[in-house]
Amino acid sequence: MTHFRQFAAIDWSGAKGRRHKGIALALCHAGHAAPQLIAPPDGAWSRSQILAWLRANADAPLLVGIDCSFSAPFVARGAHLPGETQTRTARDLWAYVDAHSKDEDLGAASFLEKRRGRHFYLGAADGPKRDFLHWRACEMAGGHSTKPTTVYDAIGAAQVAKASFAGMRMLHHLAGQMPVWPFDPRPQAGALLVEIYTAIAARAAGVPRGRSKLRDAVSLDMALAALGSAPHQPLSRYDDHATDAILAAAWLRTSANREDLWHPTGLNEKIRHTEGWTFGVS
Repeated sequence: MTHFRQFAAIDWSGAKGRRHKGIALALCHAGHAAPQLIAPPDGAWSRSQILAWLRANADAPLLVGIDCSFSAPFVARGAHLPGETQTRTARDLWAYVDAHSKDEDLGAASFLEKRRGRHFYLGAADGPKRDFLHWRACEMAGGHSTKPTTVYDAIGAAQVAKASFAGMRMLHHLAGQMPVWPFDPRPQAGALLVEIYTAIAARAAGVPRGRSKLRDAVSLDMALAALGSAPHQPLSRYDDHATDAILAAAWLRTSANREDLWHPTGLNEKIRHTEGWTFGVS
């Protein structure tokens, strides 16, 4: 049994600017009560405010999942950004991205834009999209069963590139203040941050593939019930960000004591330090 008694999920954003309607934070406690959204201090969360919230809760028995990739592929090609980086660990990459990103609020859009066509695909002018399709080991597990989007694809509604590289900046600034799995071992006390993929939570709740986004109260409560949660408190607005965070927090609560998720078969030491792993991929 883990020591965690609180469970939070963050729907993240890599959008430009200081405030982001795409960020949502939900929290629940051990038991069956539904997760509740944590209201942002100023109408909409900034990435810096999420960083501050994590720092403030670092001593709590808290498991936090954030919906972004914590690293870029490394093992298959021997580099995070071949021909550019000499980074040997994910933490090295976080520092590199932070040092080369001047965007406000821990953003990283300019990092991608300056490297479009070389490392990142931002449109047809960059060449064939297939040339940018590289994945981490955890994204290949189960024959692409989670349908991941590569962090090198920075175009379209499903892209995760901007959010992931912004997340790497946040992780760099969090260093030494909260452990991050699997780069750090699971602690015996205090908080821990893990990478999540909200579609995994939706599948676990019985939501059919292709219908992962819950946009009404009835659908959300049905999914929560499948995870052993009581109904949620009504929301003023049912958007993907809020419902993803609420459902993922409930899923973390049900999954925290699953040892197979803490010890996935494909995770070796090289992958652990260079690429990391998505919690929920066994």
